[in-house]
Amino acid sequence: MSKQYDELKSLLEASRNMLGKNNLQEYKETLVNKGLINEQEDGAINIDADSEEEMDIETTPQEEKKKSYRVSGGLITLHGKDKQDLELSTDEKISFQETMDDFVNEVSDLSDFGTLNLYPNNVDWSGKVIDFDVEFYFSIGENNGVYINGDMIKLDTNLVELINKLTSYYDKFKSKWAKVLSQRKKTQNVED
Repeated sequence: MSKQYDELKSLLEASRNMLGKNNLQEYKETLVNKGLINEQEDGAINIDADSEEEMDIETTPQEEKKKSYRVSGGLITLHGKDKQDLELSTDEKISFQETMDDFVNEVSDLSDFGTLNLYPNNVDWSGKVIDFDVEFYFSIGENNGVYINGDMIKLDTNLVELINKLTSYYDKFKSKWAKVLSQRKKTQNVED
């Protein structure tokens, strides 16, 4: 107990001594004199050089960028770290158009589509089936699966049929967009 008290007393005294000092050298001398830090063998303690460089590296990750494109009334947003990740190819435009068309043909023609988000490692797409007032969310990658959301949805055979359509369409969606993701990775590796 008295050792902790002595350490606390020493810290308090050191902080009081440093209040009136204006430069790093005076702070260092106070801390060394109180035994709170030890000098290196060559006598140099460079707090700034050792800690600031490491902090900059750790605290400045490359920012994610995004760019949105309108394709036949739908919105696709590309997410990435550089300009190359934000370029939408003709094949990707066609895939997105086919995705919307196939959804209308296979699931419901009364649908509002949200943004399709294309990340380096996953794809997500959401929307709403208007005649059932059900929101859907498709994801491949990290949160793989089909998700639905709605308030007070009448449970009947029509809803069960819609859920089956969403589930079977998801397999098609997953196959198509997994190919797009793998193609983007191949393109990235070739250009690197």
